[in-house]
Amino acid sequence: MNSTKKLAVVTGANRGLGFEASRQLAKIGYHVILTSRDEAKGQKATQILQNEGLNITFYPLDVTSDESCQQLADFIQEEFGQLDVLINNAGIAIDSRDEGNSIFDTPIETLQKTMETNVYGVFRVSKALVTLMKKQKYGRIVNVSSGMGQLTHMDGGYPGYRLSKTALNALTRMLANELQINNILVNSVCPGWVKTDMGGSEAPRTLEEGVDTIIWLATLPDGSATGNFFRDRQPIAW
Repeated sequence: MNSTKKLAVVTGANRGLGFEASRQLAKIGYHVILTSRDEAKGQKATQILQNEGLNITFYPLDVTSDESCQQLADFIQEEFGQLDVLINNAGIAIDSRDEGNSIFDTPIETLQKTMETNVYGVFRVSKALVTLMKKQKYGRIVNVSSGMGQLTHMDGGYPGYRLSKTALNALTRMLANELQINNILVNSVCPGWVKTDMGGSEAPRTLEEGVDTIIWLATLPDGSATGNFFRDRQPIAW
């Protein structure tokens, strides 16, 4: 397929990894729909990238709303009639420092709210948009996860975030299993500790380094890996 005509959606893209992923995809010829729950911030981010000469369209998206996800799907169907790439980047980390040390100090509401965005949100968006990929027998879905969700290295601390990323990885496996017949590849990625609002200024990785594997997975050739977990373009343990 001609990359200049490919369409990508990036969720939670008004800043950080989502913003940089939008930039890098647009740089290689994708038309990117940059989505954000905060419309003003999303419009501002879109304007910055458009000023760089990139092909970016903004669309508001609340991943916790079925209606919002369906409105995005309808918009893409009407305006473009196709979708090639979905990067599920929108996520929250609301375990406070005080709660971060013990699961017993964490209110159940923290777990529920985190799951609503980080897991059910990904499911809602994927469910709404995957029909567009099935129609053309092509799609790449990249779920932005974290090593903190690895069962292999599971520790205490930040239970809401950890549980959500473990569940997201399970969702990745389920989606990959059902969609591989449609040439839709679904993978999870750990971007590493990146300098973002979430990662903080002490993080060793730049945004460019953080999105490298995300872009790689979004542009995998047919017949490539699906249902795997990657860091630095290498599979890692669940």
